[in-house]
Amino acid sequence: MIYLDNAATTYPKLPEVIKAVSKCLKEEGANPGRGGYSLAIRAARVIYNTREQLARLFNVDDSANIVFTLNATDSLNMAIKGIVRPGDHVVTTMVEHNAVLRPLQWLETNRKVEFSKVPASSEGDIDLNVLEAAIKPNTVLMVINHASNVIGSILPIAAIAEIAHRRNIPILVDAAQTAGGFPIDVQTMGIDMLAFTGHKALLGLQGTGGLYISPDLEVMESRQGGTGSDSSGPQPKVRPDRYESGTPNTPGIAGLGVGVEFILKVGVKNIFNHEQILIERLMAGFKNIPGLTMYGPSVGVERVPLVSVNLTGISPHMLAHTLDKVFDIGVRAGLHCAPGAHQTIGTAEKGTVRFGLSYLTTEDEVDEAIAAVSKIAAGR
Repeated sequence: MIYLDNAATTYPKLPEVIKAVSKCLKEEGANPGRGGYSLAIRAARVIYNTREQLARLFNVDDSANIVFTLNATDSLNMAIKGIVRPGDHVVTTMVEHNAVLRPLQWLETNRKVEFSKVPASSEGDIDLNVLEAAIKPNTVLMVINHASNVIGSILPIAAIAEIAHRRNIPILVDAAQTAGGFPIDVQTMGIDMLAFTGHKALLGLQGTGGLYISPDLEVMESRQGGTGSDSSGPQPKVRPDRYESGTPNTPGIAGLGVGVEFILKVGVKNIFNHEQILIERLMAGFKNIPGLTMYGPSVGVERVPLVSVNLTGISPHMLAHTLDKVFDIGVRAGLHCAPGAHQTIGTAEKGTVRFGLSYLTTEDEVDEAIAAVSKIAAGR
C-alpha cells in the first residue's frame, strides 16, 4: 500500500530500527540499571546512548535532563501537571491537540485552574500581541503546539518564548509533529520543556517518547516507585531517575536511538527541505483538482509535511475509505484529536482528510495520490 498517515505514526520503520529492537531483545534484554552484571549493564548503555543522541539532536547540554516517557501525551501530562497548581492560569492556543486541551480541562474541573486559548488564523498563525495580552498575574505556564497536526502551520517558538520569559513564565512546547523533521535547539529557541514522541518523525516505535526539562525548572514527578539507583528513602531528586520510576521500554528506546542516529547522519535541515519538496509537489497537484479545498499555509510557505483537504460532494470518511479500498492509499479522516484546529479552519462539523508525508515518502507515491484523488473527483 501507499502509506500517507505519517502525521499519526511513521511507517514502515527503517530496517536499522527493526534490527536494533531485535538485537536488544536477543542480547540486551535485562532490566537497565537494576543489576551490576554484564547483561544489565548493556541494557543501561542502550538507554544512555539514546538519551545522548537526543541531547545532540535538541542541543541539550546534559542528557540527564531528558526523561523517557510513553509518548508525547504522557510527556505533556507530566509537564503540565508537574507545574500547574490550584488557582494558576495557563496560556495556550486554539490549535492544540487534545493531549494539551484535555489535561487542562481536567485541571479546570478538578483543580480550579484557568486557561486561555489564543485564537489562530485560518492558516494557523497567531497574533503575538494577542498572545501576550492573554497573560495574567497568575499565569504560570505557556503551552504551545510547535506545528499543528491539522493545519500544518509552524509557530515561531523563539518569539513566543521571548514573550513568556519577559514575564518569567516557562514555555512548554509540543513537538509531536516537528521533533526529527524540523530543527529544534532548546537553548537558542528558549524552550523550557519539550515534549516529543518517538514514533513519528523520530522514526522510532510506538510507546516511546520523552520530555526535556530545563535544569532551572522545578517539576513535580507524576509517579513514584523503583528507580534502580536508590532503593532507600523517598523518591530520589536526581535526574532522570526522579521522573522514570519503573522498568523502561528498553527495546523501543533502542529502536528510537537508531532512528535519531539516522536523523543526525542525514541532517534535520536536509530532511526538512526534502519534505518541503514532497509536500509542495502534493499541494501543487491538488491545486488543479476541481472541488478540492486545501487548508493551512499556501504552497511555498513552510509547513510540516501534511495537508488537510476536503472534496466537494463527498464526506471526508468516504474519501478516505475510497482511497483505501480502491487505490490502497492510507490516509486519516476526522477531527484528528484537535477540535480547536478544525474550528479555526471551519471544518469542525465534518473534519478533513489528512495526507501525512515523511522523509521516506517517494515522489511516485505523491503522484499516485494526486492521480487517485483526481479520479475520485472526476467520478463524483
